[in-house]
Amino acid sequence: MVDIVTVLAIAVLLGAIVGAAVPMVPSGLLSLAGLGLYWWGAGFAELSALTFFVLALIAFVTMLVEFFGGSIAAKAGGASWLTSAAAAVVGIALMLVTGPLGLLVGLFGTVFALEFVREGELEGSVRSALYTTVGTLASTAVQVLLTTSVLFGFVVGVFLL
Repeated sequence: MVDIVTVLAIAVLLGAIVGAAVPMVPSGLLSLAGLGLYWWGAGFAELSALTFFVLALIAFVTMLVEFFGGSIAAKAGGASWLTSAAAAVVGIALMLVTGPLGLLVGLFGTVFALEFVREGELEGSVRSALYTTVGTLASTAVQVLLTTSVLFGFVVGVFLL
């Protein structure tokens, strides 16, 4: 029997998948909330503790990717941590005004400008900016895959096991 708690949990898990593609929506946290809602609503019994733990771990990894994916990519491209932080602030500010395109343009432009001022090297600045921008997009793709995995694992754990 499907009850209201199950429907709400699935809705939150679906929201996590959509949220993974939308900047500033905490997809990993939504996945964790959907799992917790169901586990609590089912009296901690219908979903095994092991299944819950594994799915919660995937949701936690999603949060790490969400928070640190772009910064790690920027660092891999040679950008400083200060540049990464400044790019995040500018990208978020532009995203609020212009949407996701503003986020990407803000990230690329900020990393490029600050790294060019810091190092004075055109090629290195472009590389750092590209790593940051591509890393942010890749982080989004990984978040979508992980949140989809949580939903899939939830459905299997609740309805098939």
